[in-house]
Amino acid sequence: MNTKIKHMAGRSVLYLILSVFAFVWVYPFIWMITASFKTQDEFWGSGLNIFPQNPTLDNFIRSWNNANFSQYFSNTIIVTISSVIIVLLCTSAAGYALGRYMFPGKKVVLGIFMASITIPLTFTIIPIYELLNGLHMTNSLLGLIIAECGGSHILFLMLFSSFYTSIPNEMEEAAIVDGCGFLQTYFKIMFPLGKPVIVTVVIMQFIWTWNSFLLPLVLTLSKPELRTLAVGLYALKGEHVVDWTGIAAGASIAVVPVIVLFICLQKYFVDGIAGAVKS
Repeated sequence: MNTKIKHMAGRSVLYLILSVFAFVWVYPFIWMITASFKTQDEFWGSGLNIFPQNPTLDNFIRSWNNANFSQYFSNTIIVTISSVIIVLLCTSAAGYALGRYMFPGKKVVLGIFMASITIPLTFTIIPIYELLNGLHMTNSLLGLIIAECGGSHILFLMLFSSFYTSIPNEMEEAAIVDGCGFLQTYFKIMFPLGKPVIVTVVIMQFIWTWNSFLLPLVLTLSKPELRTLAVGLYALKGEHVVDWTGIAAGASIAVVPVIVLFICLQKYFVDGIAGAVKS
């Protein structure tokens, strides 16, 4: 009995310590959300207090209307959804080929993909801009979508490759016997089986594109109406005056879709990571 009590006491202390760390971790996020409901005077006078005394929605209205967040939100949705679809189709098809087939130069291809991880985005921004400029696609949402889809996305490739490697060969053989070609086998059988990995890729690419800053900043410099939310938030910082409550409200607006998406798909996200690692 004493051992059981000591075990429960130890777990209680552990949970208490973890709860404190969790609160410290999420406190800045909570403070940002509550700051978006404060007035400018209360923002500067409340210190670390997270509870607004006189909650107001003026900051959200000002950010959405005056700061053109409605347009930025639409641009971000278009760019994010388009890039998610393109990246998903490309990485799943490439992962299927890498995971299921042997071909000359496969190790070289994998080596090139792995080496690309070491190249920072800042090193490629000039070539990307020059390429899109040569194609007359700068200052356009299409050019921004293509830029966001660029890169090897090696993590997604490895997730799909590892998953497809674990699928028994009998499934492909049965599809071939039924008269399915390569594309039919992939789209009708293999691709639907990868649902956990698909959800993982969707969530991660959605978050990366939704929060992307450097590429949208460079590619929309001369067309502010094409800005995404991340760049629009930066634009709220004036040369002499910073609308902090407006920025807090804008950041709260920007983070809501990501949170909703993750909450709805978190089960599949965990299953996808666990399945890929296990295989």
